[in-house]
Amino acid sequence: MVEESYPENIKRGEKTKYRLARSMKECMKSTSVENITVKQITENCGLTRQTFYRNFLDKYDLINWYFDKLLVKSFEHMGQGKTVYDALVKKFTYIQEEQTFFSASFRYDDQNSLRQHDFELILAFYENLICEKTGKVPEENIHYMLEMYCQSSIYMTVKWVTGEVTCTPEELASMLVDGMPGKLTELFTELEILS
Repeated sequence: MVEESYPENIKRGEKTKYRLARSMKECMKSTSVENITVKQITENCGLTRQTFYRNFLDKYDLINWYFDKLLVKSFEHMGQGKTVYDALVKKFTYIQEEQTFFSASFRYDDQNSLRQHDFELILAFYENLICEKTGKVPEENIHYMLEMYCQSSIYMTVKWVTGEVTCTPEELASMLVDGMPGKLTELFTELEILS
């Protein structure tokens, strides 16, 4: 049985989701994501399949939900006047703390994958941030640069979380900031979100 501890300030009704996420993490210690079943997840935490499906579409939806919780924390930092570097460090620190979970999750790259989900979230975040700071939707060329940058960011995140690249969250964040295309660097500097 998975231990019952929840993040501070948990919203009412999310305890079940966190319980299922903890169970999924436990299953990942011995089984690949593709081979984990909803039955395993629910039996491990003493819940029913019906409860699982009331909360999630499938196990990948659960993984993406849990990742969203981590990303929200790192994005909040940027919204509080922090830099892209600070937000990336926070994101990678959270991922590092959940190494087993994210190593297994990022290895899967098919339907409803965390890689695609992470890409969509960070692209939308950067585009919304630009829109908030400038009052207009990013131009098409900026959108395409953001797409390239976000894809390469995900690629390096996967290499790092799966152990192909070894460095600290700070070093990885520095690499990603240094690897940002020139036009994005100029724009982000102008918007005062790069240090």
